[in-house]
Amino acid sequence: MNAEGPVGPESPNQDRSVGELVLDVSERVSILLREEIELAKTEIREKVSKLLQGSVVGIAAGVFALMGLAMLMHGIAWLLNDLFFSDHVWVGFMIEALFWFCVAAGAGWFAYRSVQAGSPPTPDLAIEEARRTKETLEAGTR
Repeated sequence: MNAEGPVGPESPNQDRSVGELVLDVSERVSILLREEIELAKTEIREKVSKLLQGSVVGIAAGVFALMGLAMLMHGIAWLLNDLFFSDHVWVGFMIEALFWFCVAAGAGWFAYRSVQAGSPPTPDLAIEEARRTKETLEAGTR
């Protein structure tokens, strides 16, 4: 050891050649790019997984609700027949069908708007990180 510090090829006080510096920078940029790509993949994978989980549970809930709704609709149609249309059961079923088609249209519109708001599942965090990295690299070259 001398007064300048440790002596060796990796000594911080020794000058490195331009070629070594370029090689070091290119290796680090390559590693940074691979990490950014991996972040984007992970983020998309998580978002798709959450979309699938929500969809499966929503479908199951829809099936159960449909079964209960069928029983309720049948009972309401017979009730309408008994109260208003004596022996014209089809009128009660038609009134109820019209009501449920309106409900289905509203639910379909809501589902369409929800899907539009959540798609496409873009890797927002990775894009923001890449933007900040680009700004940092551009600021370092000035």
